[in-house]
Amino acid sequence: MDFGWTQEQTMWRRAVREFAQKKIAPRSREIDTTGRIPPELVKSMAEMGLLAPTVSEEYGGQGMSVTMATIAAEELGRAEISLALPVMYLVMASWGYIFDRYASRELKQEILPKVTAGKAFLGIATTEPGGGSDIEGATRCKAERQADGGWLLNGEKMYISGIREELALGGCHMTLVRTEPGSGHRGFTFFAVPLKDNPHVTTTLVEDWGRQGISTGGFNMDNLPLPDVNRIGEANRGFYYAMEGFTFARILIGATCVGCAEAGLQMGVEYIKQRKAFGRPLATNQGISFPAAERFTDIETARLLTYKAAWMADELYANNTFKHKDVALAAAMAKLRAPIMAFETLNEVANWLGAMGYTKEYPIEMGIRGVRSYSIGAEGAMNIMRMIIARELIGGEYTSPRGA
Repeated sequence: MDFGWTQEQTMWRRAVREFAQKKIAPRSREIDTTGRIPPELVKSMAEMGLLAPTVSEEYGGQGMSVTMATIAAEELGRAEISLALPVMYLVMASWGYIFDRYASRELKQEILPKVTAGKAFLGIATTEPGGGSDIEGATRCKAERQADGGWLLNGEKMYISGIREELALGGCHMTLVRTEPGSGHRGFTFFAVPLKDNPHVTTTLVEDWGRQGISTGGFNMDNLPLPDVNRIGEANRGFYYAMEGFTFARILIGATCVGCAEAGLQMGVEYIKQRKAFGRPLATNQGISFPAAERFTDIETARLLTYKAAWMADELYANNTFKHKDVALAAAMAKLRAPIMAFETLNEVANWLGAMGYTKEYPIEMGIRGVRSYSIGAEGAMNIMRMIIARELIGGEYTSPRGA
């Protein structure tokens, strides 16, 4: 077993940390307050190779491994703990990989170079108003094949990241719809749905209480015609592509939470070493130092789970060493632990800060609001992660939500 980093990985972490701490961290509060990621930051990220870096070099990406992408996610989470910018990163890094892996060459040439250059947004749309994690049972959006070989899409997606960003820049959302009713999970297909200047699409925005720098909303497709070239991968294989994308995204979520939690803990440690009460630094009290030790250990636990999942994913793609279900299990464990760990760590630090912890003097409150989105439901709610893990531990016949 090797728990070290290669020279390339070490240099990449150093480069991303230097970039993120210099360019992004000083603007974290601005991002949260204005509800926007500054265009010049997006441009700088593109120049740094941080927009969809997992995409092939042919389309402007770096062909980056899962582990390298995970390193970047951790450093971005450390720098921008409201997690808005890391959300933009992880969506395009994970789903950009799926897009590059399965979309047609023609579609990739149209979309991906603009995405990696920061001139278009690539999003994911699976959630609907009537259901989130239950894709198989709750998906109502559908696509019907037309006589000319194209498709006609109808239905509504909701609680989707990047609606405003795509309306401004262009691009597309990878949209999962039913194409074979009655076929269960074998009847879904992904399509690249453009939102900007699309007369068959109406959009809406909702206001989140965290991750303010990236928008959340939905869109409705009313008899939206799409050519077959906009189909991503094989027809009726979309569910499998979705599960693959979720696994990748959950790994990156684990990393952003680790980075965010570590940044918060470091702020807290610096404070308790300087702040005195009753003539002694707060850090000399075991009632504070012991919880700090627990949180430090929790962060390392989540980090190990996350990077194990990233390593397994790389082994799967490079050497077919593992099956996807093995990687999905590891990613689910990382996703189960990291958001809860980050929330508890930041909440603990807020307690140390006392009254100051309830002000915006420190960015702890941004982190608390940001990481909460990951435990509520982004890329699968906590109970979905528990179902995945329990299915492996106990067996699917005992853990299916339908009792099957």
